[in-house]
Amino acid sequence: MNVQRRTGIALWLGGMALVLGIGTVGGEQAPPTESKGVQISPPEALDLTPWADDMKGRQLRIRKLTVEPGGVLGLHSHKDRPDASYIVEGELTEYRAGGYIRQRPAGMLGTSGKDVTHWLENKGTTPAVLIVVDVFKQP
Repeated sequence: MNVQRRTGIALWLGGMALVLGIGTVGGEQAPPTESKGVQISPPEALDLTPWADDMKGRQLRIRKLTVEPGGVLGLHSHKDRPDASYIVEGELTEYRAGGYIRQRPAGMLGTSGKDVTHWLENKGTTPAVLIVVDVFKQP
C-alpha cells in the first residue's frame, strides 16, 4: 500500500474517531458517559391515548408562567390540550367543579388530562412561577 493511501486511511479513521467522540481534541477530556450529582424526581405521566386520533396540527410547547400575588389563570379546559406542570416557586390554589380545591406548592409536579377544567389563583404575597409543557392544537 502506498504512503498516500495509508495517510488517507489514517486521516479518515482519525476523523471518524472524532465524529464518534472517541479520543480527545486539543487536550479536552472525553465526555462523561454516566451522570453523577443529579437527582431526578419520579415522573408524572399522562396517557396521550385520548388525543391519539387528533395529533395533526399539534405542537409540543413549554412555557414559563408567572402569576403575580392576587393573579389568576382563568377558567380553562384541557379537553384539547393535555399538560404537565411544575411549580418552581410560590404557591397556587387550584379550583375545579364540585368544590375541589388543592394547594399547589413549589416543587409540585402535576398533569391535566382531558377531563380537567379548572382555574388557579395566587393567594400568596410573592409571585408564583410555573413551567408548563403541553400538546397544543394550532388553530
